[in-house]
Amino acid sequence: MYQNSTNPRGDSPISVTPISVIGAGIAGAWQALLFANAGRSVTLHERSDAAMTQSTSHWAGGMLAPYCEAEATEPAIVRLGLRSLKLWRDYFPDTAFNGSLVVAHARDRADFERFARLTSGYQRLDAQGVSEIEPWLEGRFREGLFYAEEGHVEPRKILPEIHARIRAAGGNIAFDSRIEPEDVDGIVIDCRGLAARNEQSELRGVKGELILIETDEVELKRPVRLIHPRFPLYVIPRENHRFMLGATSIESENSGVSVRSALELLGAAYAVHPAFGEARILEFGSGLRPAYPDNLPRIAIDNERIAVNGLYRHGFLLAPALAELTLGYVERGTIDNEVMRCA
Repeated sequence: MYQNSTNPRGDSPISVTPISVIGAGIAGAWQALLFANAGRSVTLHERSDAAMTQSTSHWAGGMLAPYCEAEATEPAIVRLGLRSLKLWRDYFPDTAFNGSLVVAHARDRADFERFARLTSGYQRLDAQGVSEIEPWLEGRFREGLFYAEEGHVEPRKILPEIHARIRAAGGNIAFDSRIEPEDVDGIVIDCRGLAARNEQSELRGVKGELILIETDEVELKRPVRLIHPRFPLYVIPRENHRFMLGATSIESENSGVSVRSALELLGAAYAVHPAFGEARILEFGSGLRPAYPDNLPRIAIDNERIAVNGLYRHGFLLAPALAELTLGYVERGTIDNEVMRCA
């Protein structure tokens, strides 16, 4: 299933050792879900309350778009992302797999063609094709790239669903639990993100800013990415006529949304469809994504301490596949050499 897999341990599975997962965001939630479904004794610890409004996952876009991500990331992200698509389908069959659409205005055609060269898995559409899959964009773009296999989730809706599935599978969840990895026995899976920086000095925070708007003057069935040389934008449909606009990737750990970023995001949304200019702004927000210098995820293994971190802007895309890798290591000793490191 995964390339570069070996079995260096050669020992029998530790079938009765309890599992403690620290961090109930998307990375930790998928870890706990897969271990609980495998019949393991699992407790998921989260330092915040059940609303998790301060978590990175709360402000995520929730795009499941490995083909599109190939434009600006390493092949490992695409490989793991494609595996995650299957896991999302298997575990949550109601996930919206309506594809994603990439468009650009005529003046940005060179950047559009560059995006097409660097990605795969798409169907090239003419103006009529764009209007057929997104009628509200009729006459606005001369062509588009349609990535039919991609999908998206609504983070604030799916994360509680995953938590409920963990409990249904026999796992426990402890909110307002501020334990550290050294405080618990057994196998510990550390998914604390930037909160683990005291032990992983390479981690840095990359700010992603998003805006939530509401309008009934536009309808979209799938995420739409607007190619722009300075501030690429995606518009993600939510329930009840809402849309998430995002997102920036700023090498800063300042909180909040800057005026400049807000102007750029809103201006780009207006460029997708002028009706967004009349939309009501519901929320501005930002999250700090944990990233290593190479912007690739890492599963660091030190005996019974396993740290899963550095998901950068690919949290919802990569979390299922990374959880499967961790489960494979604990149950069978398998290693994926691209993302797993043993002490």
